[in-house]
Amino acid sequence: MKNIVLTGFMGTGKSAVGREIARRLGMRFVELDAEIEKAEGMTIREIFSRYGEPYFRDRETEMVRRFSEEDNVVISTGGGVVLREENMEALRKKGVIVCLTASPETILRRTSSSEERPLLNVDDPLKRIKDLLEYRRPFYEKADLMIETDSLSPAEIAEEVIQRVKELCGR
Repeated sequence: MKNIVLTGFMGTGKSAVGREIARRLGMRFVELDAEIEKAEGMTIREIFSRYGEPYFRDRETEMVRRFSEEDNVVISTGGGVVLREENMEALRKKGVIVCLTASPETILRRTSSSEERPLLNVDDPLKRIKDLLEYRRPFYEKADLMIETDSLSPAEIAEEVIQRVKELCGR
């Protein structure tokens, strides 16, 4: 089976779903943001604060290059990985790209308890979510599959991803 790459906005369930898919299929799970934090020795929020978003995006691209070459892996990407075409090309070489989606209200509910979301540290996070979703929509739509997650549990989403990837790959 090809690698399974989960993209989508923050709060759509990429990490929880990715872990579940990897467990069910006996694949390795890689969370790109966690790998960046490990390599940099600081949180994503600290990276944004100290070095800015362009620096973070460069580190993200390095991790995409590294892990997209592996086999038998489920990769959970950060929400902005889709903004660079080179990331999508690298991830697509050995993987099926699945975009998880959710409404702005669901995303806000799922992310509101976290202080580790630097892009949402603004006065009106719901407006920021809507603006970012609108901007990123054409990038997210380049995925091989799109799956709405609003009313599904991580286990249900994982099952749908697995079934749809198998259908797409002809197995």
